[in-house]
Amino acid sequence: MIRNIHGNTPLEGRSHRTERLEADLVIVGGGLAGTCGAITAAREGLNVLLIQDRPVLGGNASSEVRLWVLGATSHMANNNRWAREGGVVDEVLVENLYRNPEGNPLVFDTILLEKAAAEPNLTLLLNTAAFDCIKSESDRIEAVRAFCSQNGTMYEARAPLFCDASGDGTLGFLAGAAFRMGAEGRDEFGEGWAPPEPLHELLGHSMYFYTEDTGKPVRFVPPSFALDTDRVREIARYRRFNLRDQGCNMWWVEYGGTMDTIHDTEQIKWTLWSVVYGMWNYYKNSGEFPDAETMTLKWVSTIPGKRESRRFEGDYILSQPDLVEQRRFDDAVSFGGWALDLHPPDGVFSKRPGAEQYHAKGVYQIPYRCLYSRNIRNLFLAGRIISATHVAFGSTRVMATCAHGAQAAAMAAAVCVRYGEQPSDLLAPERMRELQRDLLRSGQYIPHVKLEDDEDLVQEAEIEASSWYVLDVLDPDGPLMRLEHSWAMLLPVGEGPMPKLALKVKADHPSALRFQLRSSSREGNFTPDVTLAERVVEVEACRELIVRADFGVRIDRPQYVMVCILSDENVSIRCSEKRVTGVLALTNLFSDRVATSSTQQPPEGSGLDVFEFWRPLRRPGGHNLACALEPGLDVFGPENVGNGFARPTTRPNAWVASPDDPRPTLRLRWDRPRTISRIDLSFDTDFDHPMESVLMTHPEREIPFCVKRYSITDGAGRVLVEESDNHQTRNVWRLPEPVETDRLHVEVLEMNGPAPAALFEIRCYR
Repeated sequence: MIRNIHGNTPLEGRSHRTERLEADLVIVGGGLAGTCGAITAAREGLNVLLIQDRPVLGGNASSEVRLWVLGATSHMANNNRWAREGGVVDEVLVENLYRNPEGNPLVFDTILLEKAAAEPNLTLLLNTAAFDCIKSESDRIEAVRAFCSQNGTMYEARAPLFCDASGDGTLGFLAGAAFRMGAEGRDEFGEGWAPPEPLHELLGHSMYFYTEDTGKPVRFVPPSFALDTDRVREIARYRRFNLRDQGCNMWWVEYGGTMDTIHDTEQIKWTLWSVVYGMWNYYKNSGEFPDAETMTLKWVSTIPGKRESRRFEGDYILSQPDLVEQRRFDDAVSFGGWALDLHPPDGVFSKRPGAEQYHAKGVYQIPYRCLYSRNIRNLFLAGRIISATHVAFGSTRVMATCAHGAQAAAMAAAVCVRYGEQPSDLLAPERMRELQRDLLRSGQYIPHVKLEDDEDLVQEAEIEASSWYVLDVLDPDGPLMRLEHSWAMLLPVGEGPMPKLALKVKADHPSALRFQLRSSSREGNFTPDVTLAERVVEVEACRELIVRADFGVRIDRPQYVMVCILSDENVSIRCSEKRVTGVLALTNLFSDRVATSSTQQPPEGSGLDVFEFWRPLRRPGGHNLACALEPGLDVFGPENVGNGFARPTTRPNAWVASPDDPRPTLRLRWDRPRTISRIDLSFDTDFDHPMESVLMTHPEREIPFCVKRYSITDGAGRVLVEESDNHQTRNVWRLPEPVETDRLHVEVLEMNGPAPAALFEIRCYR
């Protein structure tokens, strides 16, 4: 018999063990936003404490819920080109593609946990729920109290700065931060898509599930709480039931938008369980799905995926006009681009469509003033609780956008600690420039904001290359594609006459092939809403011939234009296998994931735009159109690597080597030796690729435009860096010892796919 010798004396009561922790920044909430924010701050040298009430990181992206991460790329189905979010969230998604193209949510868990555990400045408290805060003043948080049920420990975490990334705004609520719930009335922010008067209508929770074919008959006896078959048939979308869809493909299994989506969550969960098990009973036992005989219900989430609850007020509240008009802000630190995506509050029981999605013509900026509380002066806001109206929240709520904003809040915390300041102090112009600079240095993308970095030694160097690409021919070595839909080449052109274009087509019957040259009405957009010229080319019936289009117009500034070939089922066009950084073929064929037709047709008076969708298809499809350009496009020179942009914007912004160059090399030369301790490089991991994290599968592990092997040598021929297996967007090299040299050579030794060598950016620091 083992005798308990610890704590066996009867007492009137006992207290849990308490640990008191000190940090520079305490983040409550370890969803994707809190996790990416914590990693960002830790890498900036802050002592960070991340409090997460679940056993894993990622929130809705974790294996507990299993929703894919997505943001401005919108499944490559809108007009936002090269819009995947940057920084840590990009690093996570690229790594997940490399390790987990099958979309296993358990593997995604491990990637997030590994990234957090690798940071020595980050203390992670899992299974730990924040339940109280201590305030030193009415507008200042001093400490957070949290409890871990697994180790029976109470934590008291003190810091000068706090960040609420909890989703429901637990810390902000306890601290007394101003917040909103429900939909604002139309007139408050001039939102045409808002209801006429304020309403308690929110987006509900969803419940996801997985199925599996066992290969043998499987019986299913539904639990007593399963929705009965008659009620299942009342679900408006039950006719869409099919055995292929599972997980978040059934995101519309949603409920709770008319309830209190915080305090009624357990009740909402039981309702969703009843729907899921009732649906599965219908699949298995109605007789309408004979293929379900051998299938089993493999997994049902035990917690619902939450969408909307509290939204907190910052010094600025983002609204529909900000998104649709793509307003610019001096304090822009992040961006979004998902549709304004609102769901009926009755969810799965509504007779309305499961979602109404309307897009802006391009990405929109998110100002820093949305990322901190207006009345709790040391509280940052991150994730879905940032300062936005209900309508704007319909876009800002998606996880990659949430994570990107959280990275900005975390970097802001680092600047605050650097100067001993509070969040609102960073609105001072010099502080904001420093924050934007630090974000861009870390790989963050802020639309229309250029990296101005006086400490970057590359700005003082002469930049040369062994070669660079001039786009004059995309070889006709790909398949023939019938023009059942309109197609276009998205081409980066400089100021001057539009080059003449030649394409190779096959016509079954004589046809009048229509060409249009289009551009965008707003700089940096890729919505082709301006027609610059149109040509009609008569094509005889033929096996294959060259057709030419000379638009005879002058381009007034460097920009992307679209050469559109309008649909004609009599004609097929030759494609090319060649892929090049910053060059894409687009189609007017819409994706039913985010649209209902090839032209967005919003309700009248909604304040939303009518426009066409033009989008690329995913590899291994989505070939470029074979074409010849006269003169060729000379826009891929080596000077691009120091221009302050690390992805295509109004131009490719990349050095691209000639495909025939056997040793593509970028050369930096200074007028005198410089001391170099750190070298940053940015590669092309295809920012158009959404890289959905789970459930959806991807045909690639590595992006073909990304450099795999390279070396960096100095003027004396010493090898400073050797990389043999890169797949990431950003490589940061801190040299063991500073090097003095007047030259650096970056030699590309191997690519991850059949694309010419490309580099967006190189920066060097003392």
